[in-house]
Order: sequence, then structure tokens, then C-alpha cells
Amino acid sequence: MTTLQDCQALDAQDPLRSLRDLFALPAGTIYLDGNSLGVMPRTTPARVADVVTREWGTDLIQSWNKAGWFAMPLAVGDKIARLIGAGAGEVVAADSTSINLFKVLSAAIHIAKADRPSAQRIVSERSNFPTDLYIAEALCQQHGMELVLVETEDIAASLSADVAVLMLTHVNYRTGAMHDMAALTAAAHAEGILTVWDLAHSAGAVPVDLKKSKADFAVGCGYKYLNGGPGAPAFVWVNHKHADRCWQPLAGWWGHAAPFAFTPDYQPAAGIARYQCGTQPMISLAALDCGVDTLLATEALGGMAALRQKSLALTDLFIRLVEERCAGHGLGLATPRDHAQRGSQVCLSRTEGAYAIVQALIARGVIGDFRAGDGERHPDILRFGFTPLYIGFEDVWHAVEQLRQVMHRGEWQDARFARQHAVT
Repeated sequence: MTTLQDCQALDAQDPLRSLRDLFALPAGTIYLDGNSLGVMPRTTPARVADVVTREWGTDLIQSWNKAGWFAMPLAVGDKIARLIGAGAGEVVAADSTSINLFKVLSAAIHIAKADRPSAQRIVSERSNFPTDLYIAEALCQQHGMELVLVETEDIAASLSADVAVLMLTHVNYRTGAMHDMAALTAAAHAEGILTVWDLAHSAGAVPVDLKKSKADFAVGCGYKYLNGGPGAPAFVWVNHKHADRCWQPLAGWWGHAAPFAFTPDYQPAAGIARYQCGTQPMISLAALDCGVDTLLATEALGGMAALRQKSLALTDLFIRLVEERCAGHGLGLATPRDHAQRGSQVCLSRTEGAYAIVQALIARGVIGDFRAGDGERHPDILRFGFTPLYIGFEDVWHAVEQLRQVMHRGEWQDARFARQHAVT
């Protein structure tokens, strides 16, 4: 049996332990929901206050030049590029993940139709994040295409010559299962299919190498593992061979080759800059910049490889402790045990009371979240994210101990924990 002292010893040996000091963690809270909203970096309040009081309050419109506001989407994008295997000038931080997905999926459809007019299908995983499926469905209606949803195990078999685009989320939001990006991209390319990857649960959580994987398009989220704050700008990457092939559909002035020439006709900027649309939010970009810096602070300590090593150790420990200490309470494991197939979260399944169990844990100071299932094949999920920047091994032990007590005492059966909130 793994003991608390064993976990404390692991913390004492952890080379990344000092990174916890970069964050303002609430006292008495074990935060296992960084896969929904990352913790606030300690530098963020002062940085945002400076943008508001000095850059906006004093320098006003001069800050577009003086503070470098206009260049911030690409400057922050360059930082994110270092986390996802992209190069300088290939990523832009802008808009939301949904809007960016609309941009790149539209571009992929345009390119696919030009190259292979007979390809009229978009393939995605049935369990993909719903907004991705909604965007794809809407675009299929616009372009007279068909959206085909398949089970995870059927993705490779679905890649036929009539498919234009394969759209997948690298790490599944419900289960934490991770695709082999390079293998699936290669399989798609063998049929002439373009790939669009959603990195919402990957960027800052697991190593990603977009260029080595030869992906075509990618988008990702700024407020999860990148710690950019609620509603933080997302990001876009486009393979350089596609970047100048077409307009993105939201051809706004920030994506113009010369936005301050104010010409009545649209001339797209070169490369990734054209994937901007309207004026970007400087206060939010400043917060995102602070969040990305917390990830870049790991570069001297081994970077994403070191984070991945700790993430796997944390999730292995959580799985082991749940199985040792919570046996007999109907908790199943929905996340793959295989390291190559696991993101930075662990999802437990339960046929009854999953929502209430999560709420009872939150009342005890352990913050996870709940995701609804759709029957026997996909039961309800208790979802726990592990951010190695600020989660330690002792945190894992205490989290499982709180779960054990919630289950052993039947606390989750209290009626107050069954009351549904607007956000689960």
C-alpha cells in the first residue's frame, strides 16, 4: 500500500516542485480542474493592472505602438509555438477555440475541394468535444458536405478517398484518452485527407510536435493548461504549405496585409497573420502571456518532457491509490493505463451519483468536475486534471483520501449535492 509518507518523499525529490510558487493557490484547496480552468499565476494581477492603469489609463492609444499591443497576438503565439512543436511566426493567439476552428476547418474544406473535388466528407470522433462537432456540422451544411461520426476504434478504417478532412481532438475531453497524432495524420495523408487537430487538452499538458507530425491545421485553448484566465484568447497554427493558399472566412482588418492602409478591398496578410480577424483583447492577451510564461519557466528544468514525466507519475499514483483505497465503491477507470494513450487527466466512471460525488468532493476542498455520459457504453464521468506545475504527490494522496471518505460515509447521497448548477 502506498502511504502518505511515500508521497511526501516523492515531493521532496521532485525537480519541478519550485514551480508551484509561480501560482496563487487558494489555501485548503486541492485543485484538480486545471483541464477546465488553470490556476492564476502570481504575476497576472500586476501585469493586468499595469495594462489597465498605465498602458490604457495613461498612454491610451499610444500603447498600440509604445506597449507593442498590435504585435501581441503574434508575440504570444511565438511563445505558444515553443510548447507545441511549431516555429516562430507560425502561431497566432486570437479569438476563441470555436472561432479558430471555424477558420481552419473552412480553410481545410476550401483546399480539399480545390485538390480533390470528389471528397465530400468530414470525419470526426463521435465523442469529440461538442462545439467541434457543431462547427463541423454547420460548415457541412454550408458546403453541401457530410459529417461522419465514428467510434474511436473505427477512425483509421473510416479514412477513404471520399473524405476531405479528418478533424480530431488530440486528448479526449471526457476520458483523457490521447490519439497518436503522427500515425493518424500519416494514415489520413495516405488517402489525400487533410487533418485538423484540437489541442485544447494538449497544449501545456503533453508534448506536441505539430511539424514533426506533419499535421495540417491546429487550434487550442488558452485558459486550461496555459493558465490564461477565464475566456483567454485561443490560438491557431497552420502548416506553412497551406498558410497562403486561401483566405480564412473571417477576413477582418487585422488579417489584412496593410490594415492601416484602409483600402476597400481585402488583401490577406502573409502566413499565419491572416488568421486574425478583428481587434484583439489586450487585457486578456496580457493575462495569457503571463500564463504561457509559467510553462516556459520549465525550459531550464527539462521543459515539456519533464512535465510529461511528472504528469504520468501523478496520474499513475492517482489510479493506484483509487484502486487501493476506494475499492468496492463502483468506481471504474475510463482513462487508458497505457502512457502513450493517456493525457494529463484521470477519469473515473460510475453509473450512479457521479455528479453528487464531485460536489461532495468540492465541499471538502478537492476540485474536480463532472461530465455526463450517454448510457452503458459511456457512463457518467468524475474528471480530474493533473497540472504538474502546481500539483504535488501529497496532493494526490489527500485527494484520494477525501474521495475515500465521501464514498465510505455515503456523503454523496446528501440531497444538497444532487442540486444541479449552471456549470458542471
